[in-house]
Amino acid sequence: YKVKHFVYASTSSVYGALKKIPFRENYSTDHPIQLYAATKKSNELMAHAYSHIYKIPTTGLRFFTVYGPWGRPDMALFKFTKNILSGKKIEIFNYGKHSRDFTYIDDIVQGIIKSMNSLPKINKKFNFKNPRLSESSAPFTVYNIGNGKKVKLMKYISEIENYLNKKAKKKYLQMQRGDIRDTHSNLEKIHKNIGYRSTTAVKEGIKKFLDWYLQYYKINK
Repeated sequence: YKVKHFVYASTSSVYGALKKIPFRENYSTDHPIQLYAATKKSNELMAHAYSHIYKIPTTGLRFFTVYGPWGRPDMALFKFTKNILSGKKIEIFNYGKHSRDFTYIDDIVQGIIKSMNSLPKINKKFNFKNPRLSESSAPFTVYNIGNGKKVKLMKYISEIENYLNKKAKKKYLQMQRGDIRDTHSNLEKIHKNIGYRSTTAVKEGIKKFLDWYLQYYKINK
């Protein structure tokens, strides 16, 4: 099919057990702590093999906690909003001690489009004695694509409460198996190479989502 450039979804979850933040693309992703992350790690490895064998340029995008209109109803923002509006308890894992690099969908789309138009190049100075997946002798690359800011989960929930003008009933639970406590993206590589920059603050993104949610589900708050 003469594929000119293959862009695919990876995830921030590939950083797994890593405690060193913000996450950089050249950090180890060899210790996934959930099967979802392991499948995304395998995507990156297979893409690298294809790039090496067939010289097909491939770009993997490590998404950081994407939220916004038209998302999946099983995601946290949807569930929090639905339960707050209906007076049901919201489940808060790790007793609310999480933080996330929340990235609004419009910023993600902007990054995808920019990456599609920027083919990865072969690194002619690739170090074969100390190889890293963030660099390659093949036309292959991976990018973090996030907001670049770490936001506490309880702050995120309070923004929803403030906009809806309604306090959430909270059920605090222990850490889920395979969950990552904190995520935070370093965006230097994607900004330098393709000019990506996140422009939507969490407060603004939540407002946009809730405006859409109330209109789509025809709810008067």
